[in-house]
Amino acid sequence: MPLRIGFHMSIYGSVDKAVDRALEIGCNTLQIFTRNPRGWIARPLRQSEVELFIIKVDRNDIKPVFAHMPYLPNLASPRKDVYMKSVEALITEMRRCETLKIPFLVTHLGSHLGFGPKIGLENVVKAIDKAFSVAGEKIFLLLENTAGTRNSIGGSFRDLQYIIERTSYPDKIGICFDTCHAFAAGYDLRTEEAIDRTIEIIEETVSFNRLKLVHLNDSRGDLNSRIDRHEHIGLGKIGEGFKNILKSRFASLPLILETPIDGRRSDLENMIKVKEYAGIKP
Repeated sequence: MPLRIGFHMSIYGSVDKAVDRALEIGCNTLQIFTRNPRGWIARPLRQSEVELFIIKVDRNDIKPVFAHMPYLPNLASPRKDVYMKSVEALITEMRRCETLKIPFLVTHLGSHLGFGPKIGLENVVKAIDKAFSVAGEKIFLLLENTAGTRNSIGGSFRDLQYIIERTSYPDKIGICFDTCHAFAAGYDLRTEEAIDRTIEIIEETVSFNRLKLVHLNDSRGDLNSRIDRHEHIGLGKIGEGFKNILKSRFASLPLILETPIDGRRSDLENMIKVKEYAGIKP
C-alpha cells in the first residue's frame, strides 16, 4: 500500500488554498486549522470556500483530511472560564469539520495547571462527552499524545487509555501518534526493537487499531527530555531512526509532518527525505 504523506498546510486566503499548497509538493493527505489557531473567535466559513475545498479534496484524492484544534483551548483546565470556552471551541470545531466534510479532528488534551492529573483527565472526559452530545457523532476525535511537559495531560498512553475507558463515546475516539512527543516523553523510536516495544505499550493500553494518524516529526530534545520541540526529519535526536519507523506498522497510517518553517529545509525537502528513508525512489 503506498505511503500517505502530507503536511499541516496553511489556509491563508481561503481554506481551499490549503489543498492547492499540498498538491504543489506532492501530498496525498493533509492537515489544516479550519480557522486562525491563535484566537478564540472563528470567522464563519464562506460557502464558496467550503464547496471548493470539498471539490478539490475529492478530485485529487487527498485523503484522509485532518483538522487540528486551535492553540488556546485547554480541555483539562480547572479554571471554569477557560474550560467553558474550550468546550465551546471543541463543539465549534467539530461542526466546522462536518461542514467541510473533514472526518478527523485532532486535539491536544491540555494542562491541569498544577491541580493534578486526575482533575485534568476528568475534565477532558467531561469535555469530550459534552461536545459529542451537542455536536453529534459524525466526527472522529483523535487524542494526541504529548511530550509530557510539566502539568500536561497525555504524555503517557495510560492517560489516553483512562479517557477512552471513561468517555461515553469510545467508538468515536482514536489516537494521533506524534513521534516527537512520544520520544520526548520517553518512548524510544530509534531501533526496530525499541519501536516494537513502543507498539507493544500502545497495544496494551489504547490498542494500535485506535491509531488513525502519525505526526511524523523529529525531536530537538533527547529521549525522555519532556521538551516539545519539533525538528526536520533526520536532523534531530530520532535521526536515522526514521528508517526503522518507516518500515514499521506506523508507516501503514497516514503521515502528517509538522516540521519547522525555517531556511534550513523546505517542506518538499522533508517530503523527499521521508521517501528516501522509506526506500521510495524519486
